[in-house]
Amino acid sequence: MTTDIDTHPDASGPRAGDGPGDAVEAAVSRLTVAAATRTPCAPVRDLLGDTGIDAAYEVQRRLAAARTAAGARRVGAKIGLTAPAVQEQFGVFEPDFGMLFDDMVFAHGEPVALDRFVQPRAEGEIAFVLGSDLDLPGATVADVLRATAFVLPAIEIVDSRISRWDLTIADTVADNASSGAVVLGTVPHTLNGLDLAQVGMTLYRDEEPVSFGAGHACLGSPVVAVTWLARELARRGQPLRAGDVVMSGALGPMVEITGGGRYRLELDGLGSVESRIEENV
Repeated sequence: MTTDIDTHPDASGPRAGDGPGDAVEAAVSRLTVAAATRTPCAPVRDLLGDTGIDAAYEVQRRLAAARTAAGARRVGAKIGLTAPAVQEQFGVFEPDFGMLFDDMVFAHGEPVALDRFVQPRAEGEIAFVLGSDLDLPGATVADVLRATAFVLPAIEIVDSRISRWDLTIADTVADNASSGAVVLGTVPHTLNGLDLAQVGMTLYRDEEPVSFGAGHACLGSPVVAVTWLARELARRGQPLRAGDVVMSGALGPMVEITGGGRYRLELDGLGSVESRIEENV
């Protein structure tokens, strides 16, 4: 993990007013360098504008395409900024989404190297694994319930390439919804008779409870959050497919990861999952 420093763009570089293509390419370049060097960069909102959501998603799309071209495989998607506690942390009050790739997914107890991240934080979530496609722009809660094969307890390790997590919605969208890695439990649960809105959450760091939450904090229910995501992705031509893993959003506040340690998530009725963050892997 790198020291959190400011990296300011050259004043002569492309700005939002130079044209959408130039602004998008400049944002792609800035975030690519930050990820490659694991050095936090300045926000990209100065390039895209504070409300440049579509431009920010185009940055995300180009970064994802480059990752795929380099050999990564898309395995699903994640929802960000669903919990009021997280929204309050950043002053961003609408959800967003990013892509999951195979090299981001870890299993319960598998070592995760700290130095793969820039400014990592942990949060507790419920992961959905789809048994069928969700490709309708008007997907309903019933469609999501029918398409879900099973759910798993999951820890998301969120990460930001933006210095000091100084984010607007444009910054986090462009940066793949501040994605880092996901750690999945290994015991699946079907949704039959399960009310995810009532699932309680406790996240532990080295056996100390550090975050509390519940399913209703995630847009009222994680099922509602996944419905929102299915609609958004279908509308943007990137629909969810059978086999996809969907991280449905935080159930409580995120916790800063400052060094190696064990993070264990306990979910009422869904069991637990543990992530081992190691400084020398």
